[in-house]
Amino acid sequence: PQIVELRERQKRNFLTTLFVSQGVPMLLGGDEFGRTQNGNNNAYCQDNEISWLNWEKRDEKQKAIFEFTRRIIQLRHEHPVFRRPKFFQGRRIRGSEIKDVMWFNPGGNEMSEKDWSLPFARCLGMMLSGDTIDVLNFQGEPIRDDTFLFVVNAHYDTISFLLPGHEGVEWELLIDTTTESGFLAESKRLPAGEELPVTDRAACLVDAIDHAVEQTRRADEVIEGP
Repeated sequence: PQIVELRERQKRNFLTTLFVSQGVPMLLGGDEFGRTQNGNNNAYCQDNEISWLNWEKRDEKQKAIFEFTRRIIQLRHEHPVFRRPKFFQGRRIRGSEIKDVMWFNPGGNEMSEKDWSLPFARCLGMMLSGDTIDVLNFQGEPIRDDTFLFVVNAHYDTISFLLPGHEGVEWELLIDTTTESGFLAESKRLPAGEELPVTDRAACLVDAIDHAVEQTRRADEVIEGP
């Protein structure tokens, strides 16, 4: 049972990594419900059950991974931060200490060159800022979105990941691939500076809630009007 659960978790890991990545997601038909082709990676010449798509007979695990795929596609569609039309610069956003993309170690610090070369590094986080001003819509207005932190743990044990950010920032846990549905049934929020336990061979996606920024945005909307 543990091997089966790990296999299902890995499917959710790969799907989450794919759909929070930049560029066009390439998903092979059948992957959305866990079709394996019995391990055959060259099944184009197999006109039999190995390559056929069975739309009717799906077990509960296949239904669960299909629902997870549907929801994470919807999440990507709703958030333009995952669909940038231009490359990251890795530079600080004007008037902020935040970059368009940042990489963090489990201690909650931005990764250094030394961190990247550590042979025992098994856990890291990628933060995508939704407050960049270099991405514009068709009207020439900056596209603003939530800021997300994607944490992966390739270690064989649980690692506590210190959530970055200043006072007033909360992180809402959206996806934990250790759960069967992937998405949390109930909202779970953690303040910046608190540790997020990331289970072995798992990934988590958290959404930043900066209360100061939210108040500023609401004020701007009131001033600008509809």
